[in-house]
Amino acid sequence: MKLVRCGAAGAERPAVIDAAGVIRDASSLVDDWNGNSLQPEPLARLAAIDLATLPAIDPATRLGACISRPGKIVGIGLNYADHAAETGLPEPAEPIVFMKATSSFSGPFDPVCIPRNSRTTDWEVELGVVIGSRARHIRPQDAPGHMAGYCIVNDISERTDQTRRGGQWTKGKSHDTICPTAH
Repeated sequence: MKLVRCGAAGAERPAVIDAAGVIRDASSLVDDWNGNSLQPEPLARLAAIDLATLPAIDPATRLGACISRPGKIVGIGLNYADHAAETGLPEPAEPIVFMKATSSFSGPFDPVCIPRNSRTTDWEVELGVVIGSRARHIRPQDAPGHMAGYCIVNDISERTDQTRRGGQWTKGKSHDTICPTAH
């Protein structure tokens, strides 16, 4: 089952894509795909219903970001050897953790606002893991129980801001709209 949000920007509604590829309106079941509806219990209720009973949505309807109001967007940098080599940086001994502002989150086909005067905009396709329930101090084997799903993330970065203006990655990765996501 694929969870999506569709409709005009700022007025998206929750939907699901059924096994036949039909987008179905789920707004009668949940307000939106957010921290409350991505918990195990609401997702189990959704999995138990016949999705064909939900109203179909015109496939031409705009797809928005896959969830609304993410609590935080955490990234891991230089997470494979080839990428570290490509950047000319050594493989890190510890994971490089960075944040992307939640205002960077956008829909898969929404316009991306490249930062003014950018000369080093770059992008990487990443796997995004959607955490559905609070996960603090958990054992690695318990992590899957906290995952609500996954999405595709286009991690767009302004490399000059990221690496040459104070050494702080967040400012090169948090410009508005530069984190398009898809189901």
